[in-house]
Amino acid sequence: MTEPAEGAAEPESTTGTAAPDRPSGMIARRVPLVGWLRRADAGSYRADLLAGLTVAAMLVPQSMAYAALAGMPPVTGLYAATVPLVAYAVLGTSGQLAFGPVAIVSLLTASTLAPLAGGDPGRYIALAGLLALLVGGIQVLLGLLRAGRLTGLLSHPVISGFTSAAAIVIATSQLDKLLGISVGRPDGWLARLGAILTQLPATHLPTLAVGVLAIAVLVLGRRYRPRFPTPLVVVILATAAVPLLGLEALGVAVLGEVPGGLPRPSLPTAPVDTIIALLPGAVIIALLSYLEGISVARAVAARTRDRIDPDQELLASGAANLAAGLFQAFPVAGGFSRTAVNHAAGARSPIATLVTAAAVLLALLVMAPLFTTLPEVVLAAVVLAAVATLVDLREARHAWQVERTDGIALTVTFLATLLLGVELGIGLGIAVSLLLSLWRVGVPRIEVERSLDGVVLHVEGDLLPASSTRLLEVLEDHLDAPGACEEHLVLDLAGVPSADVSGINAIAALDVACQAAGVELHLAGVREGVRAPMERAHLAERFAARSHRDVAAALTALGHRPAAGALSAQRG
Repeated sequence: MTEPAEGAAEPESTTGTAAPDRPSGMIARRVPLVGWLRRADAGSYRADLLAGLTVAAMLVPQSMAYAALAGMPPVTGLYAATVPLVAYAVLGTSGQLAFGPVAIVSLLTASTLAPLAGGDPGRYIALAGLLALLVGGIQVLLGLLRAGRLTGLLSHPVISGFTSAAAIVIATSQLDKLLGISVGRPDGWLARLGAILTQLPATHLPTLAVGVLAIAVLVLGRRYRPRFPTPLVVVILATAAVPLLGLEALGVAVLGEVPGGLPRPSLPTAPVDTIIALLPGAVIIALLSYLEGISVARAVAARTRDRIDPDQELLASGAANLAAGLFQAFPVAGGFSRTAVNHAAGARSPIATLVTAAAVLLALLVMAPLFTTLPEVVLAAVVLAAVATLVDLREARHAWQVERTDGIALTVTFLATLLLGVELGIGLGIAVSLLLSLWRVGVPRIEVERSLDGVVLHVEGDLLPASSTRLLEVLEDHLDAPGACEEHLVLDLAGVPSADVSGINAIAALDVACQAAGVELHLAGVREGVRAPMERAHLAERFAARSHRDVAAALTALGHRPAAGALSAQRG
């Protein structure tokens, strides 16, 4: 583990909780890089320099590979790894989050743009820039609305199911390049898989050999030398091997001409109907790219003791995507693997990200023309080696073991992403997650505990319309059951944080039903969120003599105690 970032003992300065009346505090809050620069010393500069160069060595080949995955020219991946990184470094609150092209976002980019580009490469690139601008605009808007915490509504099982399925879709999309075959543009994962299987006899063995060798070296390098720039070494060696071994003459496809230097910033434009067609994909990418970044930023911050401001992270991510759109790139995000490398290499602040951007820019100016003979299959190998770690079977088992509804959400998202496509998959996953959340709210935990001659109903969850109806049903079932002849019933509300009008009406209806059955209803553990609306409804007066501090006090007042081990659970 690296040492905590300089100033980690004063996290307020990282996220800008300085007094608002100080101009310097306001600047540090809106531009966190200012605070990082103030706290930097010679030691942190050295650490950030080393970490930045280490990540750059990993990012150069990955960015080109993810650009190809997005359907873009590989050089645009380098565009996406320069100015967007500077934008995040200036505005982001994480000292270690490594921004740039990532696999999942590249896949979503391709699936969003392919139906709209009509096979026109120039239109495709223009739409990619426009998509990045839309993603950035959505994220900036959410940041200004302070909506950073609202994205927590997307459950982790849904994200896990989508990520695992997307990794399989990504891997399948690279198999034709690995095998050196052509399958056209099949519609959907199953169709692509079928086309690949059909073309297996046409596998180009020299291409397959280069790809398998590259994957083997990448996997072994990640396992035994994780901080060594194995991807960059593989790219350099493969580029040199093509002319030395005559691989192009054997039919191994290469990138061809790769222009050097950054393009001039420009504002992509399109008709209104095209913008509207891009919006659904832009919303999904904006949310998922932010969630990927904030998740890994928080994971690292737990070790470095930095504080992550979710709203500021939305602004920083939005600024990075706006920059990507202006420089003919595509949407970007914070990546898991590169952030882990950045942290392990000793990064202490976003200065490391600035170093990475500068190193990638240097590579773009100097090395880009040298990539002319880089085999395309090597970029596919980089993608395949990277996404292999995204399939998370352990999380799937965990979700089913802990909460079955989470397992259902994960499985539905996984299958829908594979069979229906990435946009429909994540959309259906979100819908299932929200429906299950509503179901949990509407179906409270109700346990019936029997004492010597009384009954305690333990309720957990807010008393809202659906949950209130369920509570009445449980009580009616109990009162109608054979042998239900107790004199008292205690309603334990200690686990009920709040109640709306339906909840208050349900308590009143419970009292009426109990009276009709000759049972006296008592309340226990009433919290402020329930007591206040009861008082406003003048219901508290009715229970003045039948309301107790907790269940134990209620049973003591009624003259009996819970029977040991006599707990029967009735759950909705």
